[in-house]
Amino acid sequence: MSSTELRHTALDAVHRSLGATMTDFAGWDMPLRYGSERDEHLAVRTRAGLFDLSHMGEITVTGPEAAEFLNMALVGNIASVGVGRARYTMIVRADGGILDDLIVYRLAETEYMVVANASNAQVVLDALDERSGGLDVEVRDDRDAYALLAVQGPASPGILKSLTDADLDGLKYYAGLPGTVAGVPALIARTGYTGEDGFELFVKPEHAVELWQALTEAGEGAGLVPCGLSCRDTLRLEAGMPLYGHELNTSLTPFDAGLGRVVKFEKEGDFVGRAALVEAAARAEQNPPRVLVGLIAEGRRVPRAGYPVVADGTVIGEVTSGAPSPTLGKPIAMAYVDAAHAAPGTEGVGVDIRGTHEPYEVVALPFYKRQK
Repeated sequence: MSSTELRHTALDAVHRSLGATMTDFAGWDMPLRYGSERDEHLAVRTRAGLFDLSHMGEITVTGPEAAEFLNMALVGNIASVGVGRARYTMIVRADGGILDDLIVYRLAETEYMVVANASNAQVVLDALDERSGGLDVEVRDDRDAYALLAVQGPASPGILKSLTDADLDGLKYYAGLPGTVAGVPALIARTGYTGEDGFELFVKPEHAVELWQALTEAGEGAGLVPCGLSCRDTLRLEAGMPLYGHELNTSLTPFDAGLGRVVKFEKEGDFVGRAALVEAAARAEQNPPRVLVGLIAEGRRVPRAGYPVVADGTVIGEVTSGAPSPTLGKPIAMAYVDAAHAAPGTEGVGVDIRGTHEPYEVVALPFYKRQK
């Protein structure tokens, strides 16, 4: 495959027929938006949105020592995840730098599915392969074995219930169960990246189009709309969810990112990066690293990743993600700032937008929390 040739999901023709604006995302040709990204965003907040997430990287780990292997390869306690449950975790380098954040689903006693970000799927696959030596475990690249559709928003349980007899009411957040949706075999997971209730449906690529169409028809009366990656980004930003390459990267440990809670030192055995992370945790205790905070604009100018955060003419941090917030009606940003300026309500904080210091309010994350 040439370096310029983009990969296409099984739903590529559907996106084009819907008039989607397509974009290169991590080597995949993906829908950015179908119409107004603001309308798509608000549909997910108030009704429901349908996403194609088939660019995500699925890696299957099987074998008698699968649990021990994942405990060694990742920072979380994966052995303690029950069958049918999922866990948010990370994979780090030996120096503690974050290679990717992941969701790991335990599908059976000795079978797991690791879902990596599209941009890091090969890196994660290579790292797991490398770490599996000498263990009774198989690491399988299943990126081509799955299409992934997501239905997100308050109307999503009702829409999905009309197409499946799976026990959705009994399906907890961060759990998954096998079932059929519109006659299509699927792993139905109650996970998402929007801050809303919702489901992710892992199916064979050859079933993706019929499932998309069935969900579209089932959602017509509920106001379901197709949604692109653009609104997915503003939804996750409002929900304070980190994005690899923005809030997370190899120069940060989970402790630097304020996500030290995902590192489980108490689990049995050693794990890659453990010694470095013990040091990082101690450093964070002694000398707090920059803190990830929310910033809400007082004006209309939108901050972007990389813009300096300033106070009293001094740079105190950097914006990692910024966008107009359809829910708040103002520009918002996530930024790492010095601990001294991280408390909500800290005065005198601004963002340097092309030489002008625009005033911003420091707030705790997330910007938006759904009503339970």
